[in-house]
Amino acid sequence: MDLVIRGATVVDGGGGAPYRADAGISGGRIAALRREGEPALTGRRTLDAHGLALSPGFIDMHAHSDLALLRDPDHSAKAAQGVTLEVLGQDGLSYAPVDDRTLAQVRSAITGWNGDGSDVDFDWRTVGGYLDRLDRGFDGQGIAVNAAYLIPQGTVRMHAMGWEDRPPTAGELDAMRHLVAEGLEQGAVGLSSGLTYTPGMYAADAELTELCRVVASYGGYYCPHHRSYGAGALEAYAEMVALTRRAGCALHLAHATMNFGVNKGRAGDLLALLDGALAEGADITLDTYPYTPGCTTLVAMLPSWAGEGGPEAVLARLADETGAEEIRRHLEELGSDGCHGVPIEWDTIEVSGVSDPAYAGYVGTTVRAAAEARGEAPWTTARRLLIGDRLGTTILQHVGHEENVRAIMRHRVHTGGSDGILQGAKPHPRAYGTFPHYLGHYARELGVLSLPEAVAHLTSRPAARLRLPDRGLVREGYRADLVLFDPETVAAGSTFERPRTLPTGIPYVLIDGRFTVEDGRRTDVLAGRAVRRTPL
Repeated sequence: MDLVIRGATVVDGGGGAPYRADAGISGGRIAALRREGEPALTGRRTLDAHGLALSPGFIDMHAHSDLALLRDPDHSAKAAQGVTLEVLGQDGLSYAPVDDRTLAQVRSAITGWNGDGSDVDFDWRTVGGYLDRLDRGFDGQGIAVNAAYLIPQGTVRMHAMGWEDRPPTAGELDAMRHLVAEGLEQGAVGLSSGLTYTPGMYAADAELTELCRVVASYGGYYCPHHRSYGAGALEAYAEMVALTRRAGCALHLAHATMNFGVNKGRAGDLLALLDGALAEGADITLDTYPYTPGCTTLVAMLPSWAGEGGPEAVLARLADETGAEEIRRHLEELGSDGCHGVPIEWDTIEVSGVSDPAYAGYVGTTVRAAAEARGEAPWTTARRLLIGDRLGTTILQHVGHEENVRAIMRHRVHTGGSDGILQGAKPHPRAYGTFPHYLGHYARELGVLSLPEAVAHLTSRPAARLRLPDRGLVREGYRADLVLFDPETVAAGSTFERPRTLPTGIPYVLIDGRFTVEDGRRTDVLAGRAVRRTPL
């Protein structure tokens, strides 16, 4: 064997009882497992793992590392958590498929998520080209962790018909179908949407259903950030369930929770809806992060009509007094669709990052507090930020409910997803802490999940959704993407005050049988590659 892991407590990802065993690694795979009392394994290297749990590598079902993987070979934000695979292309906006016009627009639109990309060589235009770029990584050696990709529906719509709020023509719909099919053929695992983000939110159900039919024909899945997590949350979930059932498409609900005051204590309503659909044969999974605040961009709060025409059109409307007043009225009085149909509460909007250092003083304060310090209305402060920071401001939105978080994570189709935005001076701690927070806080400290259950939620369940036949379990023949952690000490180090602090209790992480974390330190190994859709 290349490596023998001796005496680990195997938490194998299947949800069953842990057991003590040695694991032999050879050629990047788990070559042998020997339980106590069985003949011992020998190898060129032996690692004493007594006191440590051995599990499959964690799969982040909702990641925003689309450019981070190409600019940061270390990528300890995820590698140190035990993440061995991230799913990119989320919320309907990412960098493939594009043409030159679309690329410039999407870079501007999601600067708050990923930076403006000025430090990245965009030498691809297709999904296949992007996956090839991930394979090459740094000097042809690869990337920090593996990555799968969802085709972003908003980018596809932008490519086919710009930023117009109207139904597509027959030709435009055909163009979108073609882009989706091409991306799936090139290795994407499904389709994402951001239905509170422009321009994806301009798509009606009929349009989305047609694209989902294409996804279904390739065995992929649809991952929507649906139309409301607030006033119309339950109806928005029901819309996605009905839409995908019509299309015959698998559904994976992104960061599935019930937020804002109108949904306090209503997780049971969502779970009842899902249980009913599952009982009727629907193919549904979901992901969540184990925190109450959300994270997005400040511009995302605006009403959808303000985004028509793209980022420059948004800035023009904000600069115009009449246009800005109408935006304010929708935000503060009517309940903007960008803010999930709920009138915005400025004391829940905390600035977490800015693109222009001139506005760094706003980071860590709520919009209301910043406005009060200046003796002005919150909208005046928000408008100044939006214009001056050219829509690049990221925010934490403190609108979640702990009882909803706990109820949803217990569900049998739940998986883990960080939704980790890595930009900004004060990012959400979920980017650095989601997976150890599940294991330490919610499993060990609170007992919301048992340790075997928690590991299954983070490994085999997402692997099954991604249709990966040799990942997500500790089994002979499976890929040696593995984590060794201490069940007694594993914990998230990241907090809202110090969000970039790395976790504790995860001393070893392997990808393809190679140590990416060893003795608690990130190595220089770049074993990650693009993980392409498994053909039907």
